[in-house]
Amino acid sequence: MDIQVHGAGPTAEERAAVDELLGAASSGWDGGERDIARDGRSARAGRAARDQRELLLPALHAVQDRVGWVSEGALNYICRRLTVPPADAWGVVTFYHLFATEPRPRTVAHVCDDLACRLRGAERLCAELEDELGPAGEAQAESNGTPSNGTWLRSPCLGLCERAPAALVVHAGAIRETATLGPIRDALTISRALEGDTTEFFTQPAQRLQALRRSVPQAGSAGLKLLSRVGSVDPTSLDAYRSSGGYAALQRAIELGPQGVVAELAASKLVGRGGAAFPAGRKWEAVARAADKTRYVICNADESEPGTFKDRVLLEEDPFAIVEAMTIAGFACGAEAGIVYLRGEYPHAEVRLRQAIAAARAAGLLGEKIAGDGSGGFRFDIEIRRGAGAYICGEETALFNSIEGLRGEPRSKPPFPVEVGVFSKPTLVNNVETLANVPWILREGGAAFAATGTPDSSGTKLFCLSGEVTRPGLYELPFGATLGELLALAGGMLDGKELFAVLLGGAAGSFVGRDRLALPLTFEGTRAAGTTLGSGVVLVYSTEADLGDALLRIAEFFRHESCGQCVPCRVGTVRQLELLQRLKRQTPIGDRAREMALFAELAQAMRDASICGLGQTASTAIASGLALFDPFPGRPAMPDRAHLEEGS
Repeated sequence: MDIQVHGAGPTAEERAAVDELLGAASSGWDGGERDIARDGRSARAGRAARDQRELLLPALHAVQDRVGWVSEGALNYICRRLTVPPADAWGVVTFYHLFATEPRPRTVAHVCDDLACRLRGAERLCAELEDELGPAGEAQAESNGTPSNGTWLRSPCLGLCERAPAALVVHAGAIRETATLGPIRDALTISRALEGDTTEFFTQPAQRLQALRRSVPQAGSAGLKLLSRVGSVDPTSLDAYRSSGGYAALQRAIELGPQGVVAELAASKLVGRGGAAFPAGRKWEAVARAADKTRYVICNADESEPGTFKDRVLLEEDPFAIVEAMTIAGFACGAEAGIVYLRGEYPHAEVRLRQAIAAARAAGLLGEKIAGDGSGGFRFDIEIRRGAGAYICGEETALFNSIEGLRGEPRSKPPFPVEVGVFSKPTLVNNVETLANVPWILREGGAAFAATGTPDSSGTKLFCLSGEVTRPGLYELPFGATLGELLALAGGMLDGKELFAVLLGGAAGSFVGRDRLALPLTFEGTRAAGTTLGSGVVLVYSTEADLGDALLRIAEFFRHESCGQCVPCRVGTVRQLELLQRLKRQTPIGDRAREMALFAELAQAMRDASICGLGQTASTAIASGLALFDPFPGRPAMPDRAHLEEGS
């Protein structure tokens, strides 16, 4: 038996939003007007509609973008159009935090309260918003007492860490409007944004250039590779991209042939830049050799690791490089379809990427016959699928499920994606930064790429530097540069503060102390030091920072983002947060030593038994923080007797 909301139908606006995506309903069976002469003897849609299950998230986005929330009537209509059981669809729509299932104003300010923004006053800003506008989620009232069209919500990391504290304002309507704000001075800025006034943020070319230089302090510097076009080449112009060397790599790839491209990639020693550091050449070769000839290339642009914003900058400022890299990957692996799975919180990157894809398609660089291979051209095209706010969808198999219209829950491995990926076909998945290296490798050669950096960490790396530093932003350095050199490049500590700790790799990474400034930023160097580069997060804390608050926020983040599929993660992340809360309240179970033993056991269970990397790394940063410093100083109060009795 399925759960349905009887009698709930879509409004005209909701129906129009869905029909604009799916086309008008053809019969009463799929949500249209019922015609007994036509529909009374035979059912239409059926399998054809079920085969469109992958359009569930786009349909939900269509309603959310138009109305501002997904009503029961809208969900019922989507389910009839796609032949998805309503209970199933309800599990999907409630999985993603950017979808609302309760009425709310059309304009929403998503205010980041995550790690980087907390260091720059996010909690103070949220307190001001509560005083000025009311609690989060409550509609702001006009002077005459009537509710306005705006509200604000707390949000996990928005990928705007270099502009902290930051917010994303979304206005639902026939044309969805968005604005990214930061750094935000006070609650008045949010209040004006809810009324449609975002003029103080980058409306003039000079302001936009200033903002870009804030995001990429190295912009225009010599010797850059991945950031060489940022600030100097128009990201909206295909001609400008080609004049700066763009699409020379694709031409070189065609000259080398698919096997030659894979060989060049293997020679470069390029490894994944998303955190796993898997050799890219091996992955490309495995997909190219797959028996199934229907293959996919996916660009994982769902960077949701707190403190990470490198992929956003690349997509906004050099989108054609990613389009070219995916085209090369399609050619080398024999794939005809590419998908960019893009963070729902990156509206500007989506606009830039859509412009780049359209321009490439118009120029014959995407589509049915991409010229230049001497045999009439090859076929490859790209589409964008927008995420809806779920950290777990950065995991590649959870990403597949999301694309297919399911809850973003990880799959068991094996089989691996190179054999059975999206739509059960061989799939190549690389993140944005990994793909951005591909044109460089093809232009200059794999050996030249491998000569940069160190023998075990080739090329350059993008570092997302934020927190209490003078010039936060995205930095590019060859592998082998030290942590101290990176901090010096950013102008050192903010306002002369004293360095205390650095979080490397984000919430899934680990803390290092100020005695680690000589640490080489390489895969082998961080591994030897018992830490990780992860996604390139470098979050800097001074002696004035509240490290206990940081650990609690990390624990809250993982509890919120756990998909709930496996018990070790679903329960472990809750118990981990409860343990830290007891330490903060100075009410441990027994004493601190007992709590630390309990934490160690809990962390091991999550690490060993969780189905994916989220649960496996959920305790890493917290464990390193507890080992390096005392985040909850003070003499413990009386033990929590209730817990003692329960555990006796």
